[in-house]
Amino acid sequence: MAKPSHHKRKKARYVLPSPGTSPGTVYVDENSLEPRISLYTYNADTYIIRKIERLIDVKRLTKDNNFTYWVEIKGFKSVELFETLMKEYNINKLIVEDITTTYQRPKYEEYGEYDFAISRMLFLDAENNLENEQLSFILTKNILFTFQDKYEDCLQPVRKRLEIGKGNIRIGGSSYLMYALMDMIIDQYFTVLGTWSEELDNIEDRLLAKPDKSIMYDTQLIKRNLITLRRIAWPERDKVNDILRTDSKLIGEQTKVYIRDAYDHCIQIIDMIESLKEISASNIDMYLSIISNRMNEIMKVLTIISSIFIPLTFVAGIYGMNFSREDPTTGKILPQNMPELYQEHGYLYTMIGMGIIAVFQVIYFWRKGWFK
Repeated sequence: MAKPSHHKRKKARYVLPSPGTSPGTVYVDENSLEPRISLYTYNADTYIIRKIERLIDVKRLTKDNNFTYWVEIKGFKSVELFETLMKEYNINKLIVEDITTTYQRPKYEEYGEYDFAISRMLFLDAENNLENEQLSFILTKNILFTFQDKYEDCLQPVRKRLEIGKGNIRIGGSSYLMYALMDMIIDQYFTVLGTWSEELDNIEDRLLAKPDKSIMYDTQLIKRNLITLRRIAWPERDKVNDILRTDSKLIGEQTKVYIRDAYDHCIQIIDMIESLKEISASNIDMYLSIISNRMNEIMKVLTIISSIFIPLTFVAGIYGMNFSREDPTTGKILPQNMPELYQEHGYLYTMIGMGIIAVFQVIYFWRKGWFK
């Protein structure tokens, strides 16, 4: 039998701007990680990885238009990094604000010389807790910048594809690389949903075998996570649709063919979310129904026991009043008092009578089907 899961809901750690703060402010939390900059340079025949100390060095290393470049930035503990981004690449300060405030919804925006997009990376940690991280994209003609505030991610399969060099990954340009990363993130949603689907199946087995309180707690947590994923999946679908319908010259027609497939995946994910939400709600309703039926069975047993003892208690109560037939001092006969009080074998007769009443009731309840 499946063991109950032990999820712990984590509170999101977001850097929130103070009310009235000027738009375009760069938010760097004191707990942010030190920046790690990786430069991937590739074409059909070449694949090079470099570790970069400063973002300003990237411009010098990305002048050759025969290559496509992926600048991967992890960690935001550097105001200088974002100032360089705005100065050297003419990035709007509102975009920098969206990058550093990592609670943004998925979206796609066009800015002429570059496009900006946001995705939400979802994956499960070692304890099956849901991790929700923001990945931001800045797309130029042959350079793709990606930004995330944590070092962990789920993009290793894309790096592996770049290393192997098969398919369109090296020849599709920067827009195809952005699609590949987004598609990898969307595919990770399927993995998360598959895990929750298996957990809901296990919960249903536990529910039918031996329901307990942990079932309701585990199901409710999955339902909350599904709501989180739903808040991401709908804008993700809209974002992919915007990319599909854009007139931006930075998005190649070949890339749009694959974007249609990503859009279909988003639709499938939304359908799966709704199905799993219904299953989780059904599990909770079934648990409450089983508990209610169990309580009804307990109340039924107690009612039968009470019904049997009520007339016996009534008889015992009558003879417990002890109204004597004869005054023990004067010997006077007291009219309308208990004549059975001093009758021989009175106790035995009373117990037999009470037993007959109890047996009669048990037979009656049995014929009514109360013991089934």
